[in-house]
Amino acid sequence: VQLVESGGGLVQAGGSLRLSCAGSGFTFDDYAIGWFRQAPGKEREGVSCISRRDSTTWVAASVKGRFTISMDNTKNTVYLQMNNLKPEDTAIYHCAADRYISGDYDSPREYDFWGQGTQVTVSS
Repeated sequence: VQLVESGGGLVQAGGSLRLSCAGSGFTFDDYAIGWFRQAPGKEREGVSCISRRDSTTWVAASVKGRFTISMDNTKNTVYLQMNNLKPEDTAIYHCAADRYISGDYDSPREYDFWGQGTQVTVSS
């Protein structure tokens, strides 16, 4: 299982970015795919996740209404559309995958496979 994120960058507050998570070595439909972020000095936190198999989509309250997760299984890619970005969204964003989520979809401990991350910086 390999995951590669892209699409990060520097954007002004109020701007938008779309992150991509391209996967290989597994079938997206069989896995839960999550987006997580980690800011300097803070713990990694769940942002959003999607599982076609479990018919589940979850979005953190802090980004609800601004971020949208979607999946294109023909491209084995999950996207995170981020609108109305705020300085507090600044972090390294990682995607993660796991076939079996036994507990909380927003818990990093549930995911075995991780990408290296992409930096998102929002200036005020």
